[in-house]
Amino acid sequence: MKLRLLTVSHRQPEWVAAGCAEYAKRLPRAWHFELVEVRPEPRRDDAESARVQAVEAERLRAALPRGGRVVALDERGEAWTTARFAERLQGWLQDARDVAFVVGGACGLDPAFRSAADHRLSLSALTLPHGLVRVLFVEQLYRASTLLQSHPYHR
Repeated sequence: MKLRLLTVSHRQPEWVAAGCAEYAKRLPRAWHFELVEVRPEPRRDDAESARVQAVEAERLRAALPRGGRVVALDERGEAWTTARFAERLQGWLQDARDVAFVVGGACGLDPAFRSAADHRLSLSALTLPHGLVRVLFVEQLYRASTLLQSHPYHR
């Protein structure tokens, strides 16, 4: 199984890359974690949001694993505890399908893409910057892995 974090965003600051790399190297090798950056579509004004979302959704679809599970990271999604997230990951590990966690661009995820996702997960009710979402999400993957391994990191 491969776990992918697909994110529509520009290159992030070094602290983001360093934070993601630190937690990614701690993940179980069997998870084959990969961060995939999808190029954002330029936008001139807010009136173009629907067009931008549609173009970015096509780019995201092209980057999705075939037959994989899609989890849209969206503030309107379900709020899972870390323990619930770990339980879900454990179940997904058993069915061996690749899983793609998707972060939309500055305009958000295309509504059709979001509704077609297998799950919608909220990391927070707050609007978070892309860089922070990356680090927070990879840390939560690591935390979930430690829960599954009965490691004391998650107390």
